[in-house]
Amino acid sequence: MNQLTCDLSRKTTVINPLGLHARPAGMIANLAINAQSDVWLFKNGEQADASSIIDILSLACVKGTDVTLKIEDPDDMNILNEIINLFEKGFGESV
Repeated sequence: MNQLTCDLSRKTTVINPLGLHARPAGMIANLAINAQSDVWLFKNGEQADASSIIDILSLACVKGTDVTLKIEDPDDMNILNEIINLFEKGFGESV
């Protein structure tokens, strides 16, 4: 049986000066709640539900923190890419 392999995770770095504070966490959560399945954020072995602002904040991601985002359903790839785009643009903050 042929099985299409799809990478359901992406690594990125927090580049905005204030890290993942409430506003960026809210931006991530607003995208993640639209996913068909769970979206996860990982930092140093810790895992957070990306649809929960409190979970995201509990990771205490400061500027320079490397994180991994993971989706469970390939149909959510657009959401994963949108969240990664937020990280890459520093959540609209000065970087």
